[in-house]
Amino acid sequence: MQLPLSRRNDLMIVLALAAVVLAGTVAFFFRGEEPQFLEYPMPDTLESPTAIAAGADGAVWFTIDRSDVIGRVQNGTIQRISTSGRNLEPLGVGVAPDGAAWFTDAVAGAVARVTPTGEVSRLKLDMPIVRLGRLAVGSDGSVWFAESTSYSITQIKDGRIIRHEVESPRGGPFGVAIAPSGVVWATLQAGDQLLRINTDGRIDTFDVPRRGAVPTDIAIGPDASAWFIEVRGNRIGALRDGKFSEFEVGVANAGLSGIAVASDGSVWFGMLREAALGRLRNGKVVIFRLPRKDARPFSVTVDPANNVWYADISGYVGMLPARFARD
Repeated sequence: MQLPLSRRNDLMIVLALAAVVLAGTVAFFFRGEEPQFLEYPMPDTLESPTAIAAGADGAVWFTIDRSDVIGRVQNGTIQRISTSGRNLEPLGVGVAPDGAAWFTDAVAGAVARVTPTGEVSRLKLDMPIVRLGRLAVGSDGSVWFAESTSYSITQIKDGRIIRHEVESPRGGPFGVAIAPSGVVWATLQAGDQLLRINTDGRIDTFDVPRRGAVPTDIAIGPDASAWFIEVRGNRIGALRDGKFSEFEVGVANAGLSGIAVASDGSVWFGMLREAALGRLRNGKVVIFRLPRKDARPFSVTVDPANNVWYADISGYVGMLPARFARD
């Protein structure tokens, strides 16, 4: 089960866009003693930022549903880079050590790569129908993504497609994250499981204690703990040293989506139905209300400076500066 991405009509975007720099689109929000958010609205009200990832160089990349561009925020400016083809539900994006971004392109039946200079290439998958989940890039440059149609967590390494098939009778691969050690973690939504792919290729599965929790997004902490969203359970889960923990978010039916772990161990996540970000630290959840009541943060990431970024499918990319995030 995947959350709906957009409430917009399906509109074909036919204008091929070259790389365009948009200036003057930054909105600051001051709310008394409350945090100050920085938001970048999309120029087209039909565009839905979907997946988001920060690179080591500080550039933040994001996919845009029903669009033929990929976005990058760099030095306070949004850049729009043509991908020469409309994408639908681009749920995965990750940044490689060389600064290139990889993203899922289900319409093209491929995983695509865009360089920092805007050159786009695609690696076609050998499936007639392609349905893809989240994507992550390891420190060695290998790309991992959830491939529902082949029932696998799939790796691209040195131009080769390597599938790690899920043996769970239910499965439903969606979330993917990579530990610094190279161990890959994933979620199996319908199977209520976490999956671990060890560096030797061995696969282990772990049953989430709460049945019907539906684990979706997953992220790895500095201590190698695996943090994940229980979208039906309305909780944040963790697997540390072989033991599961669960944390209430304090709001019923919050619509949890997107998760990231900062260098200080703080766990950040989106709350679609609350127009908010949540932070879990030392067992306590703090809710950060976004500036707009119709905000829908679908994906989150933390950049090297510990700023917290979110892709808001209502048409914005936003950031909570580190000085507010750590308070």
